[in-house]
Amino acid sequence: MPTGITGRDFLLAGAAGTAAVAGSYLVAGWSRSFVVAPLDQAIVNLTPGPIVTVAIETLGDDGHLLHVALAIAVTIGLFGSLSLSGRWITTRTDRLSLGVAAAGGGSWLLAAGVTGAPVPALGAALPVIAVTALGSGASTSDDAQPVDAVRRRMLRTVSGSFAFAVAAVIGRHAVEADPGAEDDGPESLPDAPQSDGIETRLRELDSAAIALESDDLLGMVSPIGEFYNVDIAQLDPEVTASEWSLTFAGETDSKRTVTFDDLIERPVEHRAISLRCVGERLNGRKLDTAVWTGTPIRPLIESVDPAGDCNCAMVHGEDDYYVQFPVDVLAEGFLAWGMNGKALPASHGHPVRVLIPGHWGETNVKWLSEIELLNVEEDGYWEERGWEGTGEVKTVAKLWDEGVTELPDGRIELAGHAYAGTRGVERVEISTDGGESWTDATLSDPVPDVDIWRQWRHVFDSDGTHEVVVRAVDGEGNRQIREASDPSPSGASGWVRRTVGE
Repeated sequence: MPTGITGRDFLLAGAAGTAAVAGSYLVAGWSRSFVVAPLDQAIVNLTPGPIVTVAIETLGDDGHLLHVALAIAVTIGLFGSLSLSGRWITTRTDRLSLGVAAAGGGSWLLAAGVTGAPVPALGAALPVIAVTALGSGASTSDDAQPVDAVRRRMLRTVSGSFAFAVAAVIGRHAVEADPGAEDDGPESLPDAPQSDGIETRLRELDSAAIALESDDLLGMVSPIGEFYNVDIAQLDPEVTASEWSLTFAGETDSKRTVTFDDLIERPVEHRAISLRCVGERLNGRKLDTAVWTGTPIRPLIESVDPAGDCNCAMVHGEDDYYVQFPVDVLAEGFLAWGMNGKALPASHGHPVRVLIPGHWGETNVKWLSEIELLNVEEDGYWEERGWEGTGEVKTVAKLWDEGVTELPDGRIELAGHAYAGTRGVERVEISTDGGESWTDATLSDPVPDVDIWRQWRHVFDSDGTHEVVVRAVDGEGNRQIREASDPSPSGASGWVRRTVGE
């Protein structure tokens, strides 16, 4: 590392690093060819479990911003160091071309090495070359150059670098906003393969819904664009259906690989399944339902004749995420390639994801790639970070803001959703006096699917302020846990409370 570094050198290094990140973003966008992406993934994987838990419970979705910001800062530092080294070589050898070549070549090797994308790596290397060349004459203040000239050159280099960064962000956003550009939003998704009959299922669920005064509260099915989404990193794997395959490996004498074309030719079902995030707060918004198109996993598991003493398997995704299940539990699962009649979106695991009935959302591995039969039990991704892993969901009844509506006659309509996994929801109890008395709410009609939420509704006369308490009772007669708890390590619990009225 160069010695005798000044504040001016650090400023120029920061400018070079910023320009490198901006150039890479301009070329690659928010994709896995963006130089920040692999560093962001590494930071996520290396962050200690207690820190992850604190971030989830205190910051929620905004916790992602911390590791992304850190990844950007580290990336700027790495490319800035290469530019700094190039200027040092220039000073030592008095050969600008040698220093610029070292900085540019090192930057290209770094970008190509971490992303595996040699051509997009030029987007990071070329700005480093430019800033290193311009900055080399502004990094010294010897007698050969007037001090004011050095300062002006440095300021032009730094301001030019940051102007380039702003222009790169604006330019990239303009490209992505181009009406002619590729759009992978829900409206443009193709129909899911083998989706015949999906419309009938969607209508069946719509007919089971309760008529509500509120137009904003979700019905029985969540639109794809509104379905909550949580991943371990900000960038999704890019896997096409044509290149996807599922491998059964490990403790089995019948190793097997299944392609996408093989999978969609198997018996098809359209299952309504709810997902709830283990990391959400008690009355949080990470609970949704969709109708998923796919096939049962049991016949595939039975076809490979699992062995191993633990009767367990590790399920792997292309994003390096992994969850362990007992084989018997995994066999109850579902391999989905469609969502509400459309092809599974990239953000929800395209081409194929796992859905395990009644378990927390984090167990439903996206971008499925391998099922590894184990001989001994191993911790999954979140178990290694202090969470309980593959537990069943807790019973909960929700009362969100849009579920409180004042009716024209002055009464108050309360409405929401309740979920208890495969146990089902038997009833929802409402108190408008802080828990002194209770009334059963009206529930949406039952549907054949077992792992699905139910809507509830209750209307009462309002004569002022009311402390509303909501609790659910599952199909086994178990009432929602009263004692409040944080999400970690096994999901939030408690009765939902809120003040309603004047």
